[in-house]
Amino acid sequence: MAQLDPEGRGRQVTAVIAPKNAEHEGGAIARTVVVVRSWKAPIGLGVFAVIAIVLFLFLRRSGTTAFQLSADDDQFRLPLIVSSPVFAVGLFIAAIVAIALVVVLMRRRHHSMIPVIVWSVLVLAFLALVAFGPSTVKTDSTAVPIVLTVVLVGLAVASAVLVARTAKTPLWLTAVFAILMLTAFLVWAAAGATIVVPGLLVGAVSLSTPLIYGALGGVLTERVGVVNVAIEGQLLGGAFLGIVVASLTRNPYLGLLAAPIAGMLVSFVLAAFSIKYFVDQVIVGVVLNVLVLGLTSFFYSQVLSADPTHLNNQTMRLEHLNIPILSDIPIIGPILFRQTIVVYLMYLAVVLVWFGLFRTRWGLRLRSVGEHPQAADTVGINVNRTRFWNVALAGAIAGLGGAYFTLGSVGLFGKDMTAGAGYIALAAVIFGRWDPIRATLAALLFGFTENLQNVLSIARSPVPNEFMLMLPYLVTVFAVAGLVGKVRGPAASGKPYIKS
Repeated sequence: MAQLDPEGRGRQVTAVIAPKNAEHEGGAIARTVVVVRSWKAPIGLGVFAVIAIVLFLFLRRSGTTAFQLSADDDQFRLPLIVSSPVFAVGLFIAAIVAIALVVVLMRRRHHSMIPVIVWSVLVLAFLALVAFGPSTVKTDSTAVPIVLTVVLVGLAVASAVLVARTAKTPLWLTAVFAILMLTAFLVWAAAGATIVVPGLLVGAVSLSTPLIYGALGGVLTERVGVVNVAIEGQLLGGAFLGIVVASLTRNPYLGLLAAPIAGMLVSFVLAAFSIKYFVDQVIVGVVLNVLVLGLTSFFYSQVLSADPTHLNNQTMRLEHLNIPILSDIPIIGPILFRQTIVVYLMYLAVVLVWFGLFRTRWGLRLRSVGEHPQAADTVGINVNRTRFWNVALAGAIAGLGGAYFTLGSVGLFGKDMTAGAGYIALAAVIFGRWDPIRATLAALLFGFTENLQNVLSIARSPVPNEFMLMLPYLVTVFAVAGLVGKVRGPAASGKPYIKS
């Protein structure tokens, strides 16, 4: 019997042990409590702390790193930090204050207040440091990473102490560690250069948009009981059909309406073979990806390239729609509210999928079919029909995301232009534990790392360009294998239902 410690000190397994010859009524029964500790988080944080020591102490760089927080045409300008030592000392003081408050709260057992205190201290420290200047934060490329390295080592030690005391490493500690590690790395890697923060984040959102669409489609299909490896084909099909229809009609919005149809057609094939004919769903998904890649490459070479003016026209890109007032908010405005309609539809899709999945009768039926189809069948739910149409809906969502590659980004179709985005979206589904909100955050993480390698390449980072190109995929592998570890998806996912 497994129990949770009411004070949050990790998982306890209570084993009931009876003597071999004990009587049913009079025999003695011994109970032992075995505490299960997971050292995965401390080990991971410790590895990154060692990397920080090697990079920021032994391979330290001199110079000044500038973070531009506002563009020249922004209505509101953010201030700047002028003196590098002040920034480093301020970070150190903020870290000491946060650690001291955490220790006091832990001794008084006010665990729920710890995340609030930590984030409040970090935000107030940042606001205090940027309160004296116009638009750029300048930091010393030697002092700041060293100070943050000390803090990172302290957080890794704190995680190990918590696990040793049979407590779990809280999520807020891992989040703070990741943000500080990223900050130190950016300051170190971009020494002598300027990083435009809004551009970095805008690019991250742009690259994450098709991943989020694909992840939402993957969440729906997995929740209904079908493994969707064909996200790559759905994205590629949506990108192809979207630009073709937009070029023929001279209207990108009609192309945007056509893109979900391509994703739905791919899903129809996936649903037919996996639900009706009981073919292995992973094999069907891989075959569909290869099939769509072959078809789109053939039509690109034989049709689109023969008449690029009318069938693959770059003028079919969607325009950016600025939302009044919201688009003028510093940093947040350019990132979220100066986007194309595809991105705004993505915001709506995330909310609708989450609400529909967990707050509606449709979502309850969908999840019941993915968890226990026999029980769903006994209460009158048509399992295979529910699976079929929800797989089709998921394909339409992924196809809409594919339109971003052509209509929302470059305006042209190219061979294999999705470049494995569907597989990264599938990793986001697993990393997000089959939850639409978490999968969206995972997709944003992958998109950020992909854009980070572009920004650091421009800033002439000392990190080899080949490693930066591998960075998004390394983060994907580490996130799924290291952070997520062993997780349980929907119980009936990948298992065809045969009505008895």
